[in-house]
Amino acid sequence: MNTSFAGVVEEVKQLSFDEKQELKDLLESYLLEERRREIYENGEQSKRELEKDKLKFSSDTDELMQMLND
Repeated sequence: MNTSFAGVVEEVKQLSFDEKQELKDLLESYLLEERRREIYENGEQSKRELEKDKLKFSSDTDELMQMLND
């Protein structure tokens, strides 16, 4: 796709109300799908790290902050 973002915005402005509504619904659906995929991939990565004993757990906030800074 070689269309600029500004070009897409201008094209969208030319759509009818119903077409804009349909596009909005499609975009929301695509965004939800992308987010679900991201959450799934993060979960799979966490499983792999757990299997390799790379995950650390703690309920101590100071320890958690230290783990984030490492």
